[in-house]
Amino acid sequence: QVQLVESGGGLVQPGGSLRLSCAASGSIFSIYAMGWYRQVPGRQRELVASITSAGSTNYADSVKGRFTISRDNAKNTVYLQMNSLKPEDTAVYYCNSFIATLTHYGMDYWGKGTLVTVSS
Repeated sequence: QVQLVESGGGLVQPGGSLRLSCAASGSIFSIYAMGWYRQVPGRQRELVASITSAGSTNYADSVKGRFTISRDNAKNTVYLQMNSLKPEDTAVYYCNSFIATLTHYGMDYWGKGTLVTVSS
């Protein structure tokens, strides 16, 4: 079994910064892509950023130049550095990862989410 645990959410003023972390644990054989999604009530969950095992990154247009995704493969952890935050970045942020376990060639796993609120 695999668990993804996010941390780092909270309340921040517009223009501020936050760093989210997501650690994967359990019967992990290999971690492929890792990413962050976000969701606000009444809207679909959307991709914020993703990173492959080789380090290639992809960002939503709305966060390009402000957010940076990175990963530490030794720690099975993905990070999202969020700068110049805007009120429209307010959402629950979810960690996602495609992971191969000792008994399964690979499937998507999700964290429970961490709330980011950008408000003055």
